[in-house]
Amino acid sequence: MNNSSLYFRAFILLLVVVTIAFVVILLPYYPSIFWGAILAVLFAPLNRKLLRLTKGRANLSALITLLAIVLIVILPVIAISGSLVQEGANIYQLMNSGKISLGAYFEQIVNALPPSVHDLMTRFGIGDIISLREKLSEVAMQASRFLAAQAVNVGQNTFQFLVGLAIMLYLLFFLLRDGNKLVETSHRVIPLSDAHQRLLVQKFATVVRATVKGNIAVAATQGALGGFIFWLLGIQGAILWGVIMAFLSLLPAVGAALIWMPVAIYFIVTGAVFQGVALALYGFLVIGLVDNVLRPLLVGKDTKIPDYLILISTLGGLSVFGLNGFVIGPLFSALFIACWDLFPSAIQMHKGSEIRK
Repeated sequence: MNNSSLYFRAFILLLVVVTIAFVVILLPYYPSIFWGAILAVLFAPLNRKLLRLTKGRANLSALITLLAIVLIVILPVIAISGSLVQEGANIYQLMNSGKISLGAYFEQIVNALPPSVHDLMTRFGIGDIISLREKLSEVAMQASRFLAAQAVNVGQNTFQFLVGLAIMLYLLFFLLRDGNKLVETSHRVIPLSDAHQRLLVQKFATVVRATVKGNIAVAATQGALGGFIFWLLGIQGAILWGVIMAFLSLLPAVGAALIWMPVAIYFIVTGAVFQGVALALYGFLVIGLVDNVLRPLLVGKDTKIPDYLILISTLGGLSVFGLNGFVIGPLFSALFIACWDLFPSAIQMHKGSEIRK
């Protein structure tokens, strides 16, 4: 018995060490692995339908699903990213040359305000327009430099991006083909009851689909609508502002209004009343209502995490995991809630097993 216990503890130690080493090896390509798993979960229903249509030909159905993912997801993302990099570089050049100055735009807005507002700003210690203009211009230049640096990084890391993309697509094919077998294997390995495993797997799939299908679809729609109205009104960098609005739409209680509302105010106070009113109405009635119309249809009320939890977990995920955090953050928060929901039943099961002993 002592030897058996010693062997078991040694095996557990070996298992932990090997697992940690394996994770460290995979860390450089964790975004590729992560997004491969996310896309596999997202497109699993399509793969199952194709599996029935192809009469059980797993390789063929997985290949067709993979081609659909490339056409629907990969190629549009690459095209938009290329346009974004080019437009970001153009905006940086215009700001650097002084043709675009957010500080000057801010000064125009402040000068157009009534004297009572100027008195109120002075009372609160923000009446120094020149100082505010310089600070805003400095922030804008720092942001434009960041965009330009990201554009350079994209160009320098093209080979690494292609390698990561190839790994993701390669892994995605096998996840689509062998996904059911991997789930069955995990059921045998993970030391949880079948009911708890099913609930956690269901929660994982639900949150992934809700976050990607719902939040990203809503954000992409709002960004596209915002970019379209900016292009229609002749605003420089419509694609760039549309992408920024899409990212801001991922955050509840913030939204794309942080971009289009100041522009609408600028139009109104500088005399372009028609453009300002049109942009404001479009923002409230079209961009603002997309979330209320599309999200319930794509996500469903029963899968929705509280808005405050989405906001905190999304911001935390972005700060820890970077761009991938907008999915990882809500995913971990949902699994956290699910595990604590299962905790009372796990305690009862443990007590029952102790009584039977």
